Amino acid sequence: MSQETVRMDTVRAADGSATDPGSADPAFSTSADTALDLALDRAAFMQDVSLQLAGSLNVRRTTLQLLHMALPRLGDWAMIALFDGRGAQLTSADADGRITGPLEIGLVDEERSGLDRIRRVGQTELLHVALAPDSSSALGTMIPDDAMRETAAGLRPADVLGVGLNARGGTIGALVVVRGERRGYDEQHIDLVEEFARRAAVTLDSGRLYEERVHVASVLQASLRPPRLPAIPGGRVAARYRAAQEHMDIGGDFYDVHGSGEEYSLIVGDVCGKGVDAAVLTGRARQTVRTAAHFDRSPSRILTALNEVLHEEESDRFVTLACASVRPDATTGGLGVRLAVAGHPAPFVLRAGGTVEQPEITGTLSGVLPGLRYDEIGVELLPGDQMLFFTDGIYEAKGPGGFFGMERLGEMLAPYAGAAPEILCEAVEQRVVEHLAGAAHDDMALLALRAGSDG
Repeated sequence: MSQETVRMDTVRAADGSATDPGSADPAFSTSADTALDLALDRAAFMQDVSLQLAGSLNVRRTTLQLLHMALPRLGDWAMIALFDGRGAQLTSADADGRITGPLEIGLVDEERSGLDRIRRVGQTELLHVALAPDSSSALGTMIPDDAMRETAAGLRPADVLGVGLNARGGTIGALVVVRGERRGYDEQHIDLVEEFARRAAVTLDSGRLYEERVHVASVLQASLRPPRLPAIPGGRVAARYRAAQEHMDIGGDFYDVHGSGEEYSLIVGDVCGKGVDAAVLTGRARQTVRTAAHFDRSPSRILTALNEVLHEEESDRFVTLACASVRPDATTGGLGVRLAVAGHPAPFVLRAGGTVEQPEITGTLSGVLPGLRYDEIGVELLPGDQMLFFTDGIYEAKGPGGFFGMERLGEMLAPYAGAAPEILCEAVEQRVVEHLAGAAHDDMALLALRAGSDG
């Protein structure tokens, strides 16, 4: 193709004026008797776009929806490029609804690349393509994928229009539309495509932010709870977790089990607050406990170390914990447990014979006062006995009949004597959820420890 057959113009100057609009569509007459009809038609189209995009937070689904709405009103072929670093994800559609992509490509930082210029400055660019057999090579500046470019070239395009998808002060992508021979883009067409792109950008940006938030939540969730509970010599553990903000699946309650050889630490805790802020403090507390336990698994010393670390941070947030160290008891075949608490209720002990106990131990919540020391007591678990740790989201769950309560929790445990710890945790969670009857709830965590290798 000769140099004269292709021209790349930036059609929006700094003052918003348009230059060299290309071939005009007869349907876009500027006569006074049609101006009002065109304005009403454009307003109706944009209102429909807004209605269809309302509430859409799935980026892939929104991209396909935008391509469907763009054709054939805005062009005979369309592509959306979503930028990510120095690359882009391309998805295209033709007038028959055939979808290509998404495809991942790298963007070359060259002056000849129209798509990369849109990425860098966010301006609208118009490419006038003469009717030539090799128009495919000219389209490469805006359509970097070979298959997509061949499809667009098959339309014998008159114009290719690229518009930046600009949101929150940056360019998150580009909308590229192509019109076939004898149908170019004039100023009114460009205005319409730009307005469409503005609304598309806001919706796509919201969707990307939402998906990033979900990803962050999942990463936090994975870091706050162990991927699997370890096998404890002479015992067995199980856990359940339910976040208050269930769409995030993270919160201020946490549990952890770690150790090696003949001694393990069990932790159940609750930080003040909910959501991501609470999750950040949860991660800090959990890591502090793990570090302290690496040097000394005494529950009282672990809680003392945690209190000092949190208090030194001068935060107004606090943490409650129940902390236990567990060793197998060769004499009884059960487990020896050392227990300390910081502002947290002591766990229930469900004996194999069906009796329920709650050890008497208290301690000040962690992070509010310096120089605290914590008491520590011992509890013997014989084979078949269980110890159930829990957070306040269990006993403070409020349904139509009031709070679930500690008394109700203790009374429901006896029938599950001898059950596997997984069954005990599931039964408690289910009973609390039924009590809530759909009401909002706090974060909930349960951790059950059963003595005996046959559990």
